[in-house]
Amino acid sequence: MFKRLSSLLIPLTAILLGLLAGAVIMLLSGYDVMSGYSALWNGIFGETYYIGETVRQITPYILSGLAVAFAFRTGLFNIGVEGQLLAGWTAAVWIGTAVEAPMFIHLPLAVCAAALAGALWGFIPGFLKARFYVHEVIVTIMMNYIALHVTNYLIMYVMTDHKDKTEKISETASLRSDFLERITDFSRLHWGIVIALLAAVIMWIIIQKTTKGFELRAVGLNQHASQYAGMSVKKNVITAMVISGAFAGMAGAMEGLGTFEYASVKGSFTGVGFDGIAVALLGGNTALGVVLAACLLGGLKVGALNMPIEAGVPTEVVDIVIAIIILFVASHYIIRLMIQKSGSKGGK
Repeated sequence: MFKRLSSLLIPLTAILLGLLAGAVIMLLSGYDVMSGYSALWNGIFGETYYIGETVRQITPYILSGLAVAFAFRTGLFNIGVEGQLLAGWTAAVWIGTAVEAPMFIHLPLAVCAAALAGALWGFIPGFLKARFYVHEVIVTIMMNYIALHVTNYLIMYVMTDHKDKTEKISETASLRSDFLERITDFSRLHWGIVIALLAAVIMWIIIQKTTKGFELRAVGLNQHASQYAGMSVKKNVITAMVISGAFAGMAGAMEGLGTFEYASVKGSFTGVGFDGIAVALLGGNTALGVVLAACLLGGLKVGALNMPIEAGVPTEVVDIVIAIIILFVASHYIIRLMIQKSGSKGGK
């Protein structure tokens, strides 16, 4: 009972401490705290357009968070979600621009191509980890930079003729919806949110309801015991990274087929893949937790854009709030100790 209660109280406590720290920073900087947080709230829920943009931002966060969380649940730290996302984004747009087919074929094909590209990018560190015991953190970090430059090359010299931006994808490959745009005052909300939520359900089913999920969790908890029980540790490590990469690739598809509908040369990372680490940590590496954490992080990111306009508060304040939330979640044992002590005092 305490374990379940603490798993809920720890992220809530971290969020409250983060917001409190943000308030202190605003006070010390001479800003009005109530105006700042009111502007943040209005930037999320104040207009239907903001709500649509918030849900749009939540969509790739769910998928990148699932990618990190799935790897975590199997004892792996996939920092390469950003690179896998870029690979998926490029593959989805490539199919979206190069293939002509009806929507019921074209759109699923583009999403599957993104998942396959992300899975392939995840397979490489998974194979190196399983075969040569190369630490996945080192490999995935390097793979991020390889993905950035390889996708830039493909965009400039293969998908276009020395251009830094591809053509817009065909309508048959687009996730955009006139209906969703109309009800959200022409925001960039698209049907990707449905795919993201389905992906969360799929992760829950794989982890909790399948034999393979049991093996993956067992390998994550204790590789030696799993191997003694007859499980293939190497095979499960590769499988975990492939599935994690597929989620990340689909996150890229949400950007390429929904938000932007094209691919462009990038001078730096998008940040969505790295934000997925925060989403997974805050969500406790569970499917439902990732969805809720993505809602929080996506809301803060979009709402922060309204703070300079309405209250004159810089958006960096929200970045600090998010960082402090992550800090407290990462050091959850401190919060757990505080909760235990308060519970023991209450019992006396």
